[in-house]
Amino acid sequence: MNLTPEEKAIGKENFQAAIGSDVPDAKGVSRREFLRTGIAAGVVSGGGLGAFYFGYEAAVAEPVRVGVIGTGDEGSVLIGAITPEFIQVKAVADIRPYSVYRAFHGDVYSATAEKVRPGLISKYGWKTEHQARKNVKVYGTYQEMLENAKSDGLEAVIIALPLHLHAAAAIAAMRADLHVLTEKLMAHSVHECKEMARVAKQTGLHLATGHQRHYNILYDNAVDTIRRGLLGDLHYVRAQWHRGNLPNRDSWKQPMPEKIKPKDSLAGKLAAELKSWERKLAGAKSPKDIETWTKKVAQKKAQIADEVLKSTAKDFGYKDRQYKDAEGKVIYDRPAAEELIRWRLWDRTGGGLMAELGSHQLDAAGIFISASHGGKEKQLPLSVAAAANRPLFPPDRDVEDHVYCIIEFPAPGYDPKDPVAGRKKIGVQYASINGNGFGGYGEMVFGTKGTLILEREKEVMLFSTSGRGSSIKVAKSKDGPALDTQESPDEASVAVGKMATQDVSRGYTEEEEHWAWCIRNPAPENLPRCHPKVALADAVIALTTNKAAREGRRIEFNKQWFDPESDETPEGVKPDLKRYGT
Repeated sequence: MNLTPEEKAIGKENFQAAIGSDVPDAKGVSRREFLRTGIAAGVVSGGGLGAFYFGYEAAVAEPVRVGVIGTGDEGSVLIGAITPEFIQVKAVADIRPYSVYRAFHGDVYSATAEKVRPGLISKYGWKTEHQARKNVKVYGTYQEMLENAKSDGLEAVIIALPLHLHAAAAIAAMRADLHVLTEKLMAHSVHECKEMARVAKQTGLHLATGHQRHYNILYDNAVDTIRRGLLGDLHYVRAQWHRGNLPNRDSWKQPMPEKIKPKDSLAGKLAAELKSWERKLAGAKSPKDIETWTKKVAQKKAQIADEVLKSTAKDFGYKDRQYKDAEGKVIYDRPAAEELIRWRLWDRTGGGLMAELGSHQLDAAGIFISASHGGKEKQLPLSVAAAANRPLFPPDRDVEDHVYCIIEFPAPGYDPKDPVAGRKKIGVQYASINGNGFGGYGEMVFGTKGTLILEREKEVMLFSTSGRGSSIKVAKSKDGPALDTQESPDEASVAVGKMATQDVSRGYTEEEEHWAWCIRNPAPENLPRCHPKVALADAVIALTTNKAAREGRRIEFNKQWFDPESDETPEGVKPDLKRYGT
């Protein structure tokens, strides 16, 4: 983050040398051997690396039959990451016409969008939506899907609904005897997370949560680097997610059909874009341009078709709301359909910056810190101090513009009863801001021997403490691997360098494949890497940080909050499965 091109080049070279060492990992395969063989096999440019890297099989005997609940932005990403040899989508459910359209056709608004959201037609090689619908049933609500799950032959569901619906949908699915993969955060509150975990235990079904860094190959290599002591003693982690969002230029405040709210600040945007694109289609000459603008016009019309939500959103539990000033004057009027389309902006439906962004990076920080303790057991945080503010956006939302926090984790040797060992802690500093995207997003891990930098989930760099100008090699000694300087990386760098130039998977594909593999290979040891206990910890950290930020204070974490069997929660609400019926 915030590095010059020269510094990035140096760091990339350092990491190439370091992870190219012949020090074997826990599976008995060296990093050099893995990268060299993996590249030669061509697996990087194809599907996921998970089967090759994490040790599950490259296919299952029969793809798991899955229903996708919620096919909006994130649901379409999860569809795009599916490997057909592992998962066969048999049904989708969404109350938005636009989401159903994208489930089949993907998102063609840009090349990047189409790459991550190609749609079911492209994913499974169907020629038309008509053909696709012969293979995939469409439901309006997830309740309708679950009622027909048995007759449809469903075995599992992927849930990518707004956050406040995760618990109800996941519990209903598990009670319908379906395995679940739900988007992060696990749930809207800690007591809901515990309710989900308890139902998973009762039913014996797999409940996985989509913190995809657990399946990102570069992150796992970084963990190995830390575990082998190449960074020395960890003492500090710095992470950020900076975005340039500003009023009326905000990725979380998506444009809506004008009929939903004629006086909205973005009213008319979709209709104006449609007219512009229709003119471009009319003027297109080449077959390629005609095809491109035909698809874009069709998608824009589908987005405008969401105008039906004006009369239906309340039927699905979404609510009108008015924001008033101190004198009682209405300063913002929000219809129910706006709460549905822009759900991330409100506390009732979303969890703000910490839930949507910070949870990923604090999860990564926890993974790194656990590695510094030499094992895979997740280390629990000790305390959090946080602050949040709203200097940018008008009163059109509940969530903050900026959140900043400092979280303390135990360092190896920490003992709260000892006056000296009680100070052995690792600090994690995190900031998520709007209004300035400088530095983007990523994590920096600081040790006594080196610094590890991860950017955008796709680049990893390693620097020695002797200065950014020094490259690094791995030297074996009686004390294990150590960092040393050299003029150039070793031969393993060639393979790693090639990997760095390719499209590195962010982990979505691997998490879905492994979830499906665990379903097909039932055994106590075959668990998704982000199972309920792990996902609960991530939720506790994010939601407690929200609480600390809004109250402007330091909060000490209670270990009972992280225990699915305990009724203790940071919000003071006990888990209660009776809320979901029998």
